[in-house]
Amino acid sequence: MGVKRVAIPRDITVVEVLGQYDRRARFLRKHFGVDITVVDDEIWIVGDNEEHLEKTQKILSEVMEITREGHILSWEEFRYIVEKGDNGSGSSRRHQGKSEKQAQEPLVASKVKAWTEGQKRYIDAMKDNEIVFAIGPAGTGKTYLAVAMAVDYLKSGRVQRIILTRPAVEAGEKLGFLPGTLIEKVDPYLRPLYDALLDMMSPDRVQFYKERGVIEIVPLAYMRGRTLNNSFIILDEAQNTTYQQMKMFLTRIGFNSKVVVTGDITQIDLEKGNVSGLVEVQKILKNIEDIQFVYLEEDDVVRNPLVREIVRAYDRFEREKQK
Repeated sequence: MGVKRVAIPRDITVVEVLGQYDRRARFLRKHFGVDITVVDDEIWIVGDNEEHLEKTQKILSEVMEITREGHILSWEEFRYIVEKGDNGSGSSRRHQGKSEKQAQEPLVASKVKAWTEGQKRYIDAMKDNEIVFAIGPAGTGKTYLAVAMAVDYLKSGRVQRIILTRPAVEAGEKLGFLPGTLIEKVDPYLRPLYDALLDMMSPDRVQFYKERGVIEIVPLAYMRGRTLNNSFIILDEAQNTTYQQMKMFLTRIGFNSKVVVTGDITQIDLEKGNVSGLVEVQKILKNIEDIQFVYLEEDDVVRNPLVREIVRAYDRFEREKQK
């Protein structure tokens, strides 16, 4: 039985290396058949396969190096590092082709990266415009990159708070019949926003900011009657807003605020007779300065490659139905 040790630098935390709830550690244990434990300020890797021990050690060392540079690794990036390390190709970042390097330039101070040209256009649009609409299929990073930009704006002092919102569309269930308070009832609809945020910050920091009103994660209905100054505001799943809701949301914007609206117009869950506010807004606001629409495609999907194939299959099926 062999042991490899990786020292944890003082300027990063264990959770930044091994992931929330040890998610990365669990993945490495399963992938390489090793045991991973934390002993004082070291990570111990234990196993009977020397090659797997060395690969795991190198992967964790690279994760630490990237983290110390200020880059917040997404799950897809972590999987990419593991796959490269397992294939024996060394550092995943030092052996990329020129075009891939260009696509992965730093996003902002948080150094979350764009993985496709479409994502790069999206990032540039958020930097250069007050209001950005990102429209595209699942897995293209619409929400994740918007949250990354919001966190960067907050950390750099360019805004004073982050507001994340989405419509609570009743997907087959009536909210009134669900147990709990109103907040507890709508919380499952807001969960994807929490997940994206927890990839950028520790749970303690998120809770600290929430308690002080620096971060708000609320249903869209809570936006009515407010004026939002000095804020980075993200409206997620906007395809499920009505015409009236979209108008209400866009007229909440105050001074020194940035707005990102994300959605997939092929996944509208509104009841029949309701027109999607995201569909209509493309016609209404298309020629206004400081408002930009960014369209992401299936080639921008950065989840499991199978997701891209699923998106393509559904697109083909829906085209056939329209014939």
